[in-house]
Amino acid sequence: MVLRALGALLTYPRPELVAALPEIAAVLDGASDLPAAERTGLAALVGEMQRTDALELEERYVSLFDRGRSTSLNLFEHLHGDSRDRGPAMVALMDVYARAGFRMATKELPDFLPVVLEYLSCRDRNEVRAMLADCAHILRGIGDTLLARDCRHAAVFAALLVIAGEPGLDRSRAAKAPAEPAFDDDWAEQPAFATPAAGASTRGSTMHFVPPRQTSGGHH
Repeated sequence: MVLRALGALLTYPRPELVAALPEIAAVLDGASDLPAAERTGLAALVGEMQRTDALELEERYVSLFDRGRSTSLNLFEHLHGDSRDRGPAMVALMDVYARAGFRMATKELPDFLPVVLEYLSCRDRNEVRAMLADCAHILRGIGDTLLARDCRHAAVFAALLVIAGEPGLDRSRAAKAPAEPAFDDDWAEQPAFATPAAGASTRGSTMHFVPPRQTSGGHH
Protein backbone atom coordinates (compact mmCIF):
# COMPACT_ATOMS: atom_id res chain seq x y z
CA MET A 1 0.00 0.00 0.00
CA VAL A 2 2.86 2.40 0.79
CA LEU A 3 4.48 1.82 -2.61
CA ARG A 4 1.15 2.35 -4.37
CA ALA A 5 0.54 5.52 -2.38
CA LEU A 6 3.98 6.85 -3.32
CA GLY A 7 3.38 5.93 -6.95
CA ALA A 8 0.01 7.67 -6.92
CA LEU A 9 1.66 10.92 -5.84
CA LEU A 10 3.78 10.75 -9.00
CA THR A 11 0.84 10.38 -11.39
CA TYR A 12 -0.96 13.15 -13.23
CA PRO A 13 -3.23 14.93 -10.70
CA ARG A 14 -6.63 14.10 -12.15
CA PRO A 15 -9.71 14.81 -9.99
CA GLU A 16 -9.86 11.15 -8.88
CA LEU A 17 -6.35 11.39 -7.46
CA VAL A 18 -7.06 14.68 -5.68
CA ALA A 19 -10.22 13.17 -4.16
CA ALA A 20 -8.19 10.23 -2.85
CA LEU A 21 -5.48 12.37 -1.21
CA PRO A 22 -6.91 11.92 2.32
CA GLU A 23 -6.70 8.12 1.91
CA ILE A 24 -3.17 8.37 0.55
CA ALA A 25 -2.19 10.61 3.45
CA ALA A 26 -3.58 8.10 5.94
CA VAL A 27 -1.60 5.23 4.41
CA LEU A 28 1.64 7.19 4.46
CA ASP A 29 1.08 8.54 7.96
CA GLY A 30 0.73 4.95 9.17
CA ALA A 31 3.84 3.72 7.35
CA SER A 32 5.86 2.50 10.33
CA ASP A 33 8.83 1.61 8.08
CA LEU A 34 9.30 5.28 7.16
CA PRO A 35 11.08 7.60 9.62
CA ALA A 36 9.20 10.59 10.98
CA ALA A 37 11.12 13.04 8.77
CA GLU A 38 10.02 11.26 5.60
CA ARG A 39 6.41 10.99 6.78
CA THR A 40 6.43 14.71 7.59
CA GLY A 41 7.74 15.55 4.13
CA LEU A 42 5.08 13.43 2.46
CA ALA A 43 2.34 14.98 4.59
CA ALA A 44 3.56 18.43 3.50
CA LEU A 45 3.38 17.36 -0.15
CA VAL A 46 -0.16 16.01 0.22
CA GLY A 47 -1.22 19.16 2.06
CA GLU A 48 0.22 21.36 -0.68
CA MET A 49 -1.59 19.34 -3.35
CA GLN A 50 -4.87 19.68 -1.46
CA ARG A 51 -4.48 23.46 -1.19
CA THR A 52 -3.47 24.06 -4.81
CA ASP A 53 -5.94 24.98 -7.52
CA ALA A 54 -6.62 22.03 -9.84
CA LEU A 55 -5.40 23.76 -13.01
CA GLU A 56 -2.25 24.98 -11.32
CA LEU A 57 -1.63 21.49 -9.95
CA GLU A 58 -1.85 20.00 -13.45
CA GLU A 59 0.39 22.68 -14.96
CA ARG A 60 2.95 22.19 -12.19
CA TYR A 61 3.02 18.43 -12.79
CA VAL A 62 3.63 18.87 -16.52
CA SER A 63 6.36 21.42 -15.85
CA LEU A 64 8.05 19.13 -13.32
CA PHE A 65 7.91 15.75 -14.98
CA ASP A 66 7.03 16.10 -18.66
CA ARG A 67 9.60 18.67 -19.74
CA GLY A 68 13.27 17.86 -19.72
CA ARG A 69 15.20 14.71 -18.91
CA SER A 70 16.50 15.50 -15.41
CA THR A 71 13.17 14.81 -13.68
CA SER A 72 11.61 12.38 -16.14
CA LEU A 73 9.71 9.57 -14.42
CA ASN A 74 10.67 7.14 -17.19
CA LEU A 75 13.70 5.51 -15.61
CA PHE A 76 15.44 4.42 -18.82
CA GLU A 77 15.39 8.03 -20.01
CA HIS A 78 18.12 8.68 -17.43
CA LEU A 79 20.08 5.56 -18.31
CA HIS A 80 19.80 5.22 -22.07
CA GLY A 81 18.26 8.44 -23.36
CA ASP A 82 17.46 7.96 -27.04
CA SER A 83 20.16 5.34 -27.62
CA ARG A 84 19.55 1.96 -29.23
CA ASP A 85 19.94 0.31 -25.81
CA ARG A 86 16.60 1.66 -24.61
CA GLY A 87 14.46 -0.71 -26.69
CA PRO A 88 16.08 -3.93 -25.42
CA ALA A 89 15.92 -2.58 -21.86
CA MET A 90 12.16 -2.07 -22.23
CA VAL A 91 11.75 -5.60 -23.55
CA ALA A 92 13.78 -6.99 -20.64
CA LEU A 93 11.64 -5.13 -18.11
CA MET A 94 8.44 -6.34 -19.75
CA ASP A 95 9.86 -9.87 -19.47
CA VAL A 96 10.39 -9.36 -15.73
CA TYR A 97 6.72 -8.43 -15.39
CA ALA A 98 5.57 -11.31 -17.60
CA ARG A 99 7.57 -13.95 -15.73
CA ALA A 100 5.89 -12.80 -12.53
CA GLY A 101 2.49 -13.24 -14.23
CA PHE A 102 1.71 -9.58 -14.91
CA ARG A 103 0.51 -8.10 -18.18
CA MET A 104 0.64 -4.36 -18.84
CA ALA A 105 -2.83 -2.79 -18.90
CA THR A 106 -1.85 0.85 -19.37
CA LYS A 107 -0.50 3.02 -22.18
CA GLU A 108 2.40 4.12 -19.99
CA LEU A 109 5.85 2.75 -20.77
CA PRO A 110 7.01 -0.14 -18.56
CA ASP A 111 9.80 1.98 -17.01
CA PHE A 112 7.38 4.70 -15.82
CA LEU A 113 8.16 4.89 -12.10
CA PRO A 114 4.54 4.56 -10.84
CA VAL A 115 4.22 1.40 -12.98
CA VAL A 116 7.41 -0.03 -11.47
CA LEU A 117 6.11 0.79 -7.98
CA GLU A 118 2.76 -0.87 -8.66
CA TYR A 119 4.59 -4.01 -9.77
CA LEU A 120 6.82 -3.95 -6.69
CA SER A 121 3.80 -3.47 -4.42
CA CYS A 122 2.83 -7.04 -5.35
CA ARG A 123 6.28 -8.52 -4.74
CA ASP A 124 8.17 -9.62 -1.64
CA ARG A 125 10.33 -7.32 0.45
CA ASN A 126 13.61 -8.69 -0.92
CA GLU A 127 12.67 -8.01 -4.53
CA VAL A 128 11.37 -4.55 -3.62
CA ARG A 129 14.60 -3.60 -1.91
CA ALA A 130 16.80 -5.12 -4.63
CA MET A 131 15.10 -3.34 -7.53
CA LEU A 132 14.85 0.02 -5.77
CA ALA A 133 18.48 -0.22 -4.67
CA ASP A 134 19.50 -1.03 -8.23
CA CYS A 135 17.91 2.17 -9.54
CA ALA A 136 18.78 4.24 -6.45
CA HIS A 137 21.21 6.41 -8.42
CA ILE A 138 18.36 7.43 -10.73
CA LEU A 139 15.92 8.03 -7.86
CA ARG A 140 18.54 10.09 -6.03
CA GLY A 141 19.32 12.14 -9.13
CA ILE A 142 15.65 13.04 -9.64
CA GLY A 143 15.14 13.67 -5.93
CA ASP A 144 18.21 15.89 -5.60
CA THR A 145 17.06 17.96 -8.57
CA LEU A 146 13.59 18.38 -7.07
CA LEU A 147 15.12 19.23 -3.71
CA ALA A 148 17.31 21.89 -5.31
CA ARG A 149 14.15 23.39 -6.81
CA ASP A 150 12.43 23.38 -3.40
CA CYS A 151 9.81 21.00 -4.77
CA ARG A 152 7.92 18.94 -2.19
CA HIS A 153 7.76 15.95 -4.55
CA ALA A 154 11.34 15.30 -3.47
CA ALA A 155 9.78 13.68 -0.38
CA VAL A 156 8.58 10.74 -2.50
CA PHE A 157 12.13 10.00 -3.63
CA ALA A 158 13.49 10.39 -0.12
CA ALA A 159 10.98 7.77 1.04
CA LEU A 160 11.87 5.38 -1.79
CA LEU A 161 15.56 5.60 -0.92
CA VAL A 162 14.73 4.73 2.70
CA ILE A 163 12.78 1.68 1.54
CA ALA A 164 15.74 0.71 -0.65
CA GLY A 165 18.12 1.00 2.32
CA GLU A 166 20.19 3.56 0.42
CA PRO A 167 21.65 6.98 1.37
CA GLY A 168 19.09 9.75 1.12
CA LEU A 169 18.88 13.04 -0.71
CA ASP A 170 21.46 15.80 -0.35
CA ARG A 171 20.74 19.34 -1.48
CA SER A 172 24.48 20.05 -1.73
CA ARG A 173 24.89 17.42 -4.45
CA ALA A 174 22.75 19.35 -6.90
CA ALA A 175 23.30 22.93 -7.98
CA LYS A 176 20.21 25.11 -8.13
CA ALA A 177 18.50 23.57 -11.12
CA PRO A 178 16.90 25.77 -13.80
CA ALA A 179 13.21 25.32 -14.49
CA GLU A 180 12.52 22.83 -17.26
CA PRO A 181 10.08 23.48 -19.83
CA ALA A 182 -6.68 -4.01 -3.26
CA PHE A 183 -5.83 -0.45 -3.23
CA ASP A 184 -8.58 2.07 -3.98
CA ASP A 185 -9.25 2.25 -7.72
CA ASP A 186 -9.70 6.01 -7.41
CA TRP A 187 -5.98 6.40 -6.79
CA ALA A 188 -5.15 5.70 -10.40
CA GLU A 189 -6.64 6.21 -13.81
CA GLN A 190 -6.36 2.46 -14.37
CA PRO A 191 -4.14 -0.33 -13.03
CA ALA A 192 -0.81 -0.74 -14.78
CA PHE A 193 -1.15 -4.52 -14.78
CA ALA A 194 -3.84 -7.08 -15.42
CA THR A 195 -4.50 -9.78 -12.82
CA PRO A 196 -1.53 -12.19 -12.56
CA ALA A 197 -1.99 -15.47 -14.40
CA ALA A 198 -2.74 -18.57 -12.35
CA GLY A 199 0.41 -20.41 -11.39
CA ALA A 200 2.63 -17.40 -12.08
CA SER A 201 5.98 -17.26 -10.33
CA THR A 202 6.05 -15.49 -6.98
CA ARG A 203 9.82 -15.15 -7.16
CA GLY A 204 10.16 -12.95 -10.21
CA SER A 205 13.55 -11.65 -11.31
CA THR A 206 15.13 -8.31 -10.62
CA MET A 207 15.53 -5.79 -13.45
CA HIS A 208 18.86 -4.02 -13.39
CA PHE A 209 19.07 -0.26 -13.85
CA VAL A 210 22.86 0.03 -13.70
CA PRO A 211 24.59 2.14 -16.36
CA PRO A 212 25.76 0.19 -19.42
CA ARG A 213 29.47 -0.56 -19.66
CA GLN A 214 31.10 1.13 -22.61
CA THR A 215 33.43 -0.70 -24.98
CA SER A 216 35.97 0.87 -27.26
CA GLY A 217 33.29 0.93 -29.95
CA GLY A 218 30.87 3.05 -27.90
CA HIS A 219 27.89 0.70 -27.40
CA HIS A 220 28.13 -2.72 -25.75
